[in-house]
Amino acid sequence: MTAPDTGGRAPAADAAAALLRRLVSRGVRDLVVAPGSRSQALALVAAELERRGRADVHVRIDERVAGFTALGVGRETRVPAVVICTSGTAVANLLPAVLEAHHAGVPLLLLTADRPPELRGVGANQATRQPGMFSAYVRFEADLPVPELVDDVDGEQSAALAAVADAAFDAAMGAGNRAAGPVHLNLPYREPLSGVLPGWLTDAAASVVGAEVTAEAPDEMWGAHYQGGGGIGAADLPDDPAVAAPLPRGPRTVVIAGADAGAGAEELAHVGGFPLIAEIVSGARFGRHLVHGYRHLLSDDALGGRIERAVVFGHPTLSREVTRLLSRSDVEVWAIRGPGEPLNLNGSTTAVDAVSVPAGDADREWLGAWMRASREHAVDLSPAAPDADALASTVPAERMSALSAELGAIRTPLDRAGLVDAVWRASWPHDRLLFGSSRLVRVADQLLGGKKVPVHANRGLAGIDGTIATGMGIAVAAQRGSSPGVTRVLLGDLAFLHDVGALLLPPAEGEPRIQVIVGNDGGGTIFDGLEVHDVASPEAFDRVFFTPQTARLEELARAYGWEYTRVTTRGALDQALTAPVGGRQIIEVPLAR
Repeated sequence: MTAPDTGGRAPAADAAAALLRRLVSRGVRDLVVAPGSRSQALALVAAELERRGRADVHVRIDERVAGFTALGVGRETRVPAVVICTSGTAVANLLPAVLEAHHAGVPLLLLTADRPPELRGVGANQATRQPGMFSAYVRFEADLPVPELVDDVDGEQSAALAAVADAAFDAAMGAGNRAAGPVHLNLPYREPLSGVLPGWLTDAAASVVGAEVTAEAPDEMWGAHYQGGGGIGAADLPDDPAVAAPLPRGPRTVVIAGADAGAGAEELAHVGGFPLIAEIVSGARFGRHLVHGYRHLLSDDALGGRIERAVVFGHPTLSREVTRLLSRSDVEVWAIRGPGEPLNLNGSTTAVDAVSVPAGDADREWLGAWMRASREHAVDLSPAAPDADALASTVPAERMSALSAELGAIRTPLDRAGLVDAVWRASWPHDRLLFGSSRLVRVADQLLGGKKVPVHANRGLAGIDGTIATGMGIAVAAQRGSSPGVTRVLLGDLAFLHDVGALLLPPAEGEPRIQVIVGNDGGGTIFDGLEVHDVASPEAFDRVFFTPQTARLEELARAYGWEYTRVTTRGALDQALTAPVGGRQIIEVPLAR
């Protein structure tokens, strides 16, 4: 029997074109491709969209890296990036990024190619149960039907695919779920897996497919369903006070800003006259009411012990002192709804969309007590200024003493405090700063002062995986801005090694301006501060917790085509941070355990 002549067309190609073109028309700009056989039609359509200037394609050979790269793009732009991957274990490698996107409320779109239904559960190669793989964590999912070859590529099938694209994009952005998050479309294809792209895709003047189809079509055709999100992603105070819950005056109140809290936390503290306890990853660590040394003060009975009410923005994760405060039954906790699981550590937390502060005098005595204590705990980590008078002295002994002191300061070995301070001081509003879930972020949280800097961190689940890939996603998205700065990723050596595959960048892709700063203390010193350090034998502790490593980071950097700098003093680090060489740079800072 002779196969019908299709003119080189394939159902997979027509369907991939209809789906991706609609997503791009809705605002998707970034397509992250992990190459594979079953997804070849999607990849070729992505390449064509990039050729026509309608999308940016980022190719990653590791699906876990691809997922976190897309997560980084979504973090920076608040618009979902698309991940395209093949079937089998490739799909499972997306789970860590999906979990983080779910808990942190980051938009993300997964397009996973699959075997057709007749090849599922029969021992076919690279076939597993992909539908429902992420059910507990996605805002919307659908297992689409196998596309058919149709005479009219602008017809019913394309319109239906456009409709499911609409539903997926809207769900990823938070429509109907109160929170942005991940979405999964599973796409089964039969051979041939690629073919000639439809003419309307390559025609720049082609109309948008399926614009008239409503987003209800997927529910009717494919049994797609939504998963509810945890809350709205933005935490800013609303312009319309009618939608905000009034926050009565009276109780002694603090504002808590956790990860991704945003400027709304600082605004509430300013308007209400409340002390502001802001984690370094909150995006709210600035302003006149910022509390320095908050961990010590929360443990002080005269301050932390007298708190009666806490208003929480974002997801606090960096200190046990905040966790204890929010778990107290005698503290009234108001939590601004955010992405992921709702906060309710004390079992009686009040969840609200936003708050407003009624007119009335602030508790100046309460605020004043916190601000006086805050000043006492502020830490000045800036390098000592040279003694200009002594350096200019005509007395040789004075001048030599000043020169010796200045040289000594320049040559002082770096510690963790000096490292985080140098990175913080080098970063400005046009830059981006990503903290890895390493010991360094806790040091930064304890010591650094206020500064309005765009900060990112994967604190949804606070894992160390995907940190470099997330930074690369942030960097490529930030690079498109009108005045792009440098994206800096600050992390420990184990977090670096955990994601070393993310260093690979195809030569065809432009280099973003990114610095990966690695505090290398030879292992997992974050465990030194945990209970296990006091109960385990030194041998057992080092073997299964500290996990000493002797990897040569310089050789890794060179192998992946990155510029490499090793610095041991504050002066050298300051110079490396502010005078970057090349687009991609690894800065290694050796640290004592």
